[in-house]
Amino acid sequence: MTSVPFELKGKSVYVAGHRGMVGSALVRRLKSEDVKILTVPRSEVDLRDQAAVNRWFAANRPQVVFHAGAKVGGIVANNTLRAEFIYDNLVIAANVIHAAHANGTEKLLFLGSSCIYPRLAEQPLREDSLLTGPLEPTNEPYAIAKIAGIKMIEAYRAQYGSDFISVMPTNLYGSGDNYHPEYSHVVAALIRRFHEAKVANAPGVTVWGTGTPRREFLFVDDMADACVHLMRHYSGADLINIGTGEDITIGEFARMVAKAVGYRGEIVFDPSKPDGTPRKLLDVGRLAALGWRASTGLEDGIARAYQAFLTEQVAIA
Repeated sequence: MTSVPFELKGKSVYVAGHRGMVGSALVRRLKSEDVKILTVPRSEVDLRDQAAVNRWFAANRPQVVFHAGAKVGGIVANNTLRAEFIYDNLVIAANVIHAAHANGTEKLLFLGSSCIYPRLAEQPLREDSLLTGPLEPTNEPYAIAKIAGIKMIEAYRAQYGSDFISVMPTNLYGSGDNYHPEYSHVVAALIRRFHEAKVANAPGVTVWGTGTPRREFLFVDDMADACVHLMRHYSGADLINIGTGEDITIGEFARMVAKAVGYRGEIVFDPSKPDGTPRKLLDVGRLAALGWRASTGLEDGIARAYQAFLTEQVAIA
């Protein structure tokens, strides 16, 4: 691994996907830095539109790019909207990475996803497990698009000497999450489900799957802090995992969310629904060696995520 100090101070910094959970966390984190934050709404620049992306980069010439733009969702969304997930994410990655190169961006950080790793890869998941086995079928289109982005980063480093890096966050949760009843990730889905059950005084809540898969969860503001740290202190072709290095069963996690929400009814698991990957825990040794560790405990993070849900739902209503 290579650690090369990179100065952010005084730079123009573009956050692609700034309205998503990841992008908005990056914007929050960057507000404490002496940088000029650049964002552009989808109504002005659709990241799937190559010409529009190229025009925006040529006009604004960001010195630093955090590439968090993506189409994301949980198991149902990934498995149902397969064409959208592969097409949108392929073209978004290609458009932003190439435009950054063509317009002289000094450094770019590409955010992938831990779903890039093989379904049955040895745990915890090391960065060198990439492309060593079959992917989880339910999110294969999304994973392949993210792998293509990683390979673009590698290729642009190799051919052009671009200071572009790739990071792979684990499952994220927190402010700005998507609470769609069908297409959300597990954390947002459970927060919404338990909250609605509590309001309705429902006797029980059904959770998809057996409850036995193990997952790692990272508070999104910790993820943003890790990205800023890596932008400053890492330059290399190797991937860097971002996570806590600790996991929990979905069953235990569901009970933790119910407690945070204040729901006291029964939790029932539905084994007819998909579990997804049996276990997904990241090896965060490379990240730790670069001097960063997560600071938000899971119980505290879930409580903060629930408060964000209450605030955001009121704002939407």
